[in-house]
Amino acid sequence: MCDTRKNGWERKVRKVIPYTPGEQPNRPGMIKLNTNENPYPPSMAVKKALESFPFDQLRLYPDPAVGSLTNALADYYGLKKENVFVGVGSDDVLATAFLTFFNGEKPILFPDITYSFYDVWAKLYRIPYEQKPLDENFSIVKEDYLQENGGIIFPNPNAPTGVLQPVGFIEDIIKANQDVVVIIDEAYIDFGGESCLPLIEKYDNLLVVQTFSKSRSMAGLRIGFAMGNEKLISYLNDVKYSINSYTMNQPSIVLGVESIKDDSYFKETIQKVIRTRERSKKKLKELGFSFPDSYSNFIFATHASYPAKELFEELKQKDIYVRYFNKERISNYLRISIGTDEEMDRLFEALKDIMEQ
Repeated sequence: MCDTRKNGWERKVRKVIPYTPGEQPNRPGMIKLNTNENPYPPSMAVKKALESFPFDQLRLYPDPAVGSLTNALADYYGLKKENVFVGVGSDDVLATAFLTFFNGEKPILFPDITYSFYDVWAKLYRIPYEQKPLDENFSIVKEDYLQENGGIIFPNPNAPTGVLQPVGFIEDIIKANQDVVVIIDEAYIDFGGESCLPLIEKYDNLLVVQTFSKSRSMAGLRIGFAMGNEKLISYLNDVKYSINSYTMNQPSIVLGVESIKDDSYFKETIQKVIRTRERSKKKLKELGFSFPDSYSNFIFATHASYPAKELFEELKQKDIYVRYFNKERISNYLRISIGTDEEMDRLFEALKDIMEQ
């Protein structure tokens, strides 16, 4: 009886299998290609703003409405401030969206190979869900999303595959599901894809989510945002203010605004990553790898003769980190983030060396 009472509280714990992030090693000389970070630093305008940031401001709470950053984003994308929601990284934005919009009895739908956080949030918030299999080319099967459901979410380009769906394809899904919220996670859209953002003018149930972590080189500051109909954004804010009004810290707000102002640097950096990605595709093909065409800042590659897990472990021994997923259908793939040309050349040389052994 004592044992039962002692452990009784555990029966009331909400137990979930947590999301597993990529390793975050930090050693001199290592090459980190496992978490899709941008290999280039943020804009110098961000550096200058950080150096001149008024230290005394840190004693004050930040603006709960994140007004200056929300306005800057609205201006940049040609929207009203009421169409923009800002959160602490796109993970915070997406988690808030799950909690806000996926509140029915029917299952929400997302792919079987996709961002690993989706099923974690669904389980955490007790949201019923169904995972729809991608086809043999890792593409979404449109017909799978034309059934009754409680909501839809998927990344475009998808992660970890890098596969991009055209806007017309996505609009067909949104058009067929106007009684639920459809969330398009565009974390990688700046690396060559066409955004669904213009569709928010036609569909009041569409939420488009983006981030500063990839294309704006600011993963360490945790800035994400959603764009959609005023009513959607209002509902998101209602939930946010019910949990924590002061989510975004003062420096992130100030530095985020400066990043938006330096549009030329933003576009220059994107083009650097794209050029290196296209060059890396050629190099990997020469080494015998195959992969779906990527429109992101990573390549999802497999080799017929060399098991992915072994390559992953061998590269770690050489202080080169890529991402390996020990999951059904993708256990023989490596997700390789795009680094600088010099970093990628070291990766290719390491792969040659491993294969020659």
